[in-house]
Amino acid sequence: MSYPRPADGRGAGQVAASRARTATVAIRGPLRRGDLADLFERTCETLARTSPELLICDVRGVAADAVAVDALGRLALAARRQGCEVLLRGAGAELCELVLFMGLADLLHTSPGAASEDAAGRGRRP
Repeated sequence: MSYPRPADGRGAGQVAASRARTATVAIRGPLRRGDLADLFERTCETLARTSPELLICDVRGVAADAVAVDALGRLALAARRQGCEVLLRGAGAELCELVLFMGLADLLHTSPGAASEDAAGRGRRP
């Protein structure tokens, strides 16, 4: 399945819509459980306003933990209610594995090569 290219260059936590009926949510860590309600509300407002076909969640730097998967699961639920697919951009291998383990891989798609790019970067020294 191919996805339209999203608008790039958005700041942390910002939600933007492009002309390709794509909405992008930039999620920056560390995520705390208290952040989830606001993130969910802002995403729901954007989905209702833009009616995108694809919600791209930019999760670069988000830790692979239960809070992150909870946040992503909530966003996937909001997107599904609007008839929208979800694509994770920048997800590390550990986050992809946790999404798969939690049974959310059918709802939270990852961009091709995201996990392998992260794994390749781990071996590099600064």
